[in-house]
Amino acid sequence: MSDSKLDLDAGLFRRVDLNLFRVFLEIAQAGGIGAAARRLNLQQPAVSVALQRLEGHLGHALCTRTSRGVTLTPAGQVVAHFAEELFREVQALPRALAAASGEVEGDLVIRAVSGVVSPEVDATLEAMARRHPRIRLNIDIAPRRIVLQALLKGTAEACLTFDSAPRADLHYEPLMREYQQIYCGRSHPLYGMRVADPARLSGERFVLMGSDEPDDVRNFRRRYGLGDNPAGIAENLSETIRLIRLGIGIGFLPTLIAEGVTPPDALWPLLPVADLPNYLMYLVTRPEAEQTLPAQLFLAEIRRRMAALGAPL
Repeated sequence: MSDSKLDLDAGLFRRVDLNLFRVFLEIAQAGGIGAAARRLNLQQPAVSVALQRLEGHLGHALCTRTSRGVTLTPAGQVVAHFAEELFREVQALPRALAAASGEVEGDLVIRAVSGVVSPEVDATLEAMARRHPRIRLNIDIAPRRIVLQALLKGTAEACLTFDSAPRADLHYEPLMREYQQIYCGRSHPLYGMRVADPARLSGERFVLMGSDEPDDVRNFRRRYGLGDNPAGIAENLSETIRLIRLGIGIGFLPTLIAEGVTPPDALWPLLPVADLPNYLMYLVTRPEAEQTLPAQLFLAEIRRRMAALGAPL
């Protein structure tokens, strides 16, 4: 392939999948195929295939592999700049449409798993309510399987969830990294203690989270033999907190949730911070062609806020 110039034919955009440009932009920004795959929550071979397909459409090599990742070719630098501008314009489109048509009216339906704490989501919803008061917000909390089903059936515009097996027909964007800690209530004998080795808790009675337990937490429990003697099961985090506070058993809770429980000394963290299981919480949406204008406005705003953070999750 030649890297001297991009001599694209007029029919290119009737053939090429624009998602390929998004994948390539992630490769360029992350500096490697593996890093891009992690950011996109895709398998590395899928990202490599997407790169090869885009190079095939354009007729140019876009990057070369090095020991530290990839280096963009001159053609790759041109395409990366083009992709960046393309997606900047796409994200600005909903706002332009809203300005052209006057006030936006409609429903924005969001489904979330229990206990999502995200300042960026809160700030986005506040901005939406202020700028588009005729958009009706509908936020519902449900187990993970129901959250994703609502998105797939078209009864929700976006969902906030963890997912260790992402679907190819949905779009996943990392929203935040959630950490879970083992807590006990004030009446529990372990209150005030620190446990360096999680295996020491293997004989304790646990309050389990049921079907919505993240895989990383489940694997952590099984590695140290935790939860084999359950004292209770609660699908909702509010009920999990209730049982732990009552001293029924110890159990895992997201740290941001536990830190907001009042009074502040109601729950006691048992494990060292460095050892905590953690996982990504995602903003999951359908393909752009299926999104309503309220959903596009919501996504453009939260993506702008997430981009402004600039820090890796």
